[in-house]
Amino acid sequence: MSDLYRFGISLDKDLIEAFDRHIKTQGYQSRSEALRDLIREELLRKTREEGGTVAGAIVMTYDHHKRELVNRLLDIQHDFHDLIISTQHVHLDHGNCLEVIAVKGSAPKIEKLATNLKVLVGVKHLNLSVTATD
Repeated sequence: MSDLYRFGISLDKDLIEAFDRHIKTQGYQSRSEALRDLIREELLRKTREEGGTVAGAIVMTYDHHKRELVNRLLDIQHDFHDLIISTQHVHLDHGNCLEVIAVKGSAPKIEKLATNLKVLVGVKHLNLSVTATD
């Protein structure tokens, strides 16, 4: 027996037409795929709000010539070592670095790590992307 469950849904005509236009521009093959993604996003939002476990990546660029910045970045990462799975450091050019930090753990703690890094003088950009772990 399949784990796939089918159900019906009733929507206003204007709403379903707008949804169909949206999913077409996104490249979805079916309403089912689009609805699955919307449900996953909502469940991830709920997990984050409730402090559940997530996995993700912190991607940041920074000026490595900024005084003491590299030491401060490392100190913060050591303070959150229980969340960090791995890091990758890339030299973009003589003065700029890209760092990718793979993380897994409590959503609020990961968000705190990202915020602590982001506010440092010399960090040019930081983006946190998370997903569910299940």
